[in-house]
Amino acid sequence: MVDIVRIPALSDNYIWLMHDPVSGETVVIDPAVADPVMEEAAARGWRITQIWNTHWHPDHTGGNEAIKSATGCTVTGPAAEAHRIPTLDRQVREGDTVSIGAIGAQVMDVPAHTAGHIAYHLPSEGIVFVGDTLFAMGCGRLFEGTAEQMHANLQRLAQLPPETAVYCAHEYTLSNGRFALSVEPDNKALAARMADVERARAVGEATVPTTIALERATNPFMRAKSADALAERRAAKDRFTG
Repeated sequence: MVDIVRIPALSDNYIWLMHDPVSGETVVIDPAVADPVMEEAAARGWRITQIWNTHWHPDHTGGNEAIKSATGCTVTGPAAEAHRIPTLDRQVREGDTVSIGAIGAQVMDVPAHTAGHIAYHLPSEGIVFVGDTLFAMGCGRLFEGTAEQMHANLQRLAQLPPETAVYCAHEYTLSNGRFALSVEPDNKALAARMADVERARAVGEATVPTTIALERATNPFMRAKSADALAERRAAKDRFTG
């Protein structure tokens, strides 16, 4: 099994450091910045060999250049956004496989937040890195894509095994949960989850990773019955101040 470490960065980003003890490889997923990543890897005696980017936004790629320069690692990211990620060594898309040691990760095209957004699914580990597509009780803003795309993405992710651990890139859970309760005030699973989230955040604990099962039960965007319903909820969330 891989080891995964959460590295907080900026105001609410999470960078993920994934280590395979068999091969000794270490992958950084969506490094917003370099210094805390390098410090964490050094403290653990881990050698960074790869970076995996899910999309081009600077709070997911800002550490690429410095980490690559310091370690000589290989940078992998979405082919459709290669022109916006100048540090890429390998461009990948739907159907491609990347690996950490002998462990394979399937690349999934999940556009909507950005036009070329991808996710990395490691079936043998029960893990998916989703960037800004799926959040705990939320989804990414539709900056470059459509509600139809996002609805299709979330329905596809919902079909992963329910125990799959979902590693997203931001701590948005408290705000997302408050909005979710405004959509489904009678959802008992949601109310119970929010109580847990409020307790965790009150003492500064992280609320991710989440799981596919939790999102299926409590995420108003994954639970939207149609793209139109998702669009309405996304527009309402964009205005939400609760």
